[in-house]
Amino acid sequence: MNAFTCRDGVLYAENVALPEIARQFGTPTYVYSKAAISSAFAGYARALEQRPSLICYAVKANSNLGVLSLLARLGAGFDIVSGGELLRVIAAGGNPAKVVFSGVGKTEAEIEQALYAGILCFNIESVAELDRISAVATRIGLNAPVSVRVNPNVDPKTHPYISTGLKKNKFGVAYEETLALYEAAAQRPSIRIVGIDCHIGSQITEISPYLDAVDRILDMVDALQARGIRLHHLDLGGGLGIEYQPGDQPPDTGDFVRALLQRIDAHGHSDKVVMFEPGRSIVGKAGVLLTRVEFIKPGSEKNFAIVDAAMNDLMRPAMYEAWMAVREVVQSDTPARDYDIVGPVCESGDWLARDRHLALQAGDLLAIMDAGAYGMSMASNYNTRGRAAEIMVDDTRLHVVREREQPADLFALEAPLP
Repeated sequence: MNAFTCRDGVLYAENVALPEIARQFGTPTYVYSKAAISSAFAGYARALEQRPSLICYAVKANSNLGVLSLLARLGAGFDIVSGGELLRVIAAGGNPAKVVFSGVGKTEAEIEQALYAGILCFNIESVAELDRISAVATRIGLNAPVSVRVNPNVDPKTHPYISTGLKKNKFGVAYEETLALYEAAAQRPSIRIVGIDCHIGSQITEISPYLDAVDRILDMVDALQARGIRLHHLDLGGGLGIEYQPGDQPPDTGDFVRALLQRIDAHGHSDKVVMFEPGRSIVGKAGVLLTRVEFIKPGSEKNFAIVDAAMNDLMRPAMYEAWMAVREVVQSDTPARDYDIVGPVCESGDWLARDRHLALQAGDLLAIMDAGAYGMSMASNYNTRGRAAEIMVDDTRLHVVREREQPADLFALEAPLP
């Protein structure tokens, strides 16, 4: 669903005008739609309703407690990559028994924390990690449920920074080494093998790389079963893209899920619980970054619209050269020109959009669209800038799900030398 629509020349979030949000809470502010998040989650749930399954939302995409609590109430599990994310899930009312713990660098303290919490599964990514989990579990007298994150060496055809399934990536276990790792896990004390995991990347807009990966994973499942190692679940990861610009054409969520289920059935594994780890496709289009134009700065080669949001608020353009749509919040009769949208951070890389044809004056509001994923979760305090407020819109109601940081908050844990 599209939760951000224009009415009489004004951009709305559900049934609240964005200028009203700016008036009440200032800018920059992240604005999320409860209905859009719920609708995106329902797309996965409907496609999986006839199968034993679990949708584990990738917390790293947007870890706000308001977002997590909404998804927990909808029945989501969670994919985490740190002990801090586990604490967030629990604080939001999530069930640890629906949590999978991914990531290449789990510490002993994080493993112990997760074991005591009773998580569903560790996705292990190396022999060294298997040894560490076994040692920690043995020391505290608990069994650790594990799956192996397999690197199928499939090209997801996405940005190299968010590709995770190739041999050169740091993630997962090489396909050729997977059988040996499972056999080792079967012999380790305090280890219980429960599944297999695969995640090939993010912002993927084609089904074919997933099908290639699933074929390789299912061949591995057959090989494991031939060795007496039976699995409870197949975790197919996340990474489904969204439409940031007209050239992006991701598949419909239902079509995507059904294509993978058909491939699983064709391999004779319909008895397995199927798991997905979506993040961006749940929250990406459900959020915008609301920002105000501070200055218009004409130049000999470029015109700049300097706004109060910056790369510390939204890292994707500077980090990935990501294209994100920009819309005027209130339409006007101001002549349109081409602008680079830039922030006040002291870096030439501080830009949010380039070469956008917009009608702007100082004081106007802009909405950076499709900013619900990897916006606030990647934000920083560079230049001692407080992070933005976060507002959840529920029809006509507004919920402050994060207060704006104030400058004193940023150095509250620091101390000058005596």
